[in-house]
Amino acid sequence: MSFSQLCNQIFDATTGHYHEFDNVDATPHNPYEKGSIEFLLFSKNWIDAVQWHLEDIIRDPAIDPVEALKIKRRIDASNQERTDLVEYIDSYLLDKYKDIKVANDATINTETPAWAIDRLSILALKIYHMKQETIRTDAAPEHIKACTDKLNVLLTQRTDLSRAIDELLADIEAGRKYMKVYKQMKMYNDPALNPVLYKGGK
Repeated sequence: MSFSQLCNQIFDATTGHYHEFDNVDATPHNPYEKGSIEFLLFSKNWIDAVQWHLEDIIRDPAIDPVEALKIKRRIDASNQERTDLVEYIDSYLLDKYKDIKVANDATINTETPAWAIDRLSILALKIYHMKQETIRTDAAPEHIKACTDKLNVLLTQRTDLSRAIDELLADIEAGRKYMKVYKQMKMYNDPALNPVLYKGGK
């Protein structure tokens, strides 16, 4: 099994696990050993699944503004958690490949493996929800057809992205490419960097 196949298998299973509850406050059962790459991949997709549905909830035109603000802040916290997990996955891979001899003409990729994996996780959610649209019994045939076409595009996109991830990892393992991890310097969550926070909201 390739690494992308492992990712897709876990992401699909985790997305399915979320929809057993279909509740943003549900407690997941992560079946993998803590600290393993499988554990991190499950955790990543669970965060994405919860955030997906929080984004749906906050778009309810009848939502109470106070509740909307609570959800917005929860989404902000989720984004930070998501970023942290991406960095954990990159750190895992960086450690895995730390002894690889890098070729003199090796190049760096436009994004790290974990940020590509992040997109693969989101694709699993897009595919799941688009597939649900194709089996609705209360939708017009035109809607079903449009969603089926979109689903096919998403499946092709997942195939292409999966191949690209496997090729990137193969290049890293062979020393043709190398990893560099830049910590995401998100400023809006940092009381020392967000002017609204360090000026006390004035």
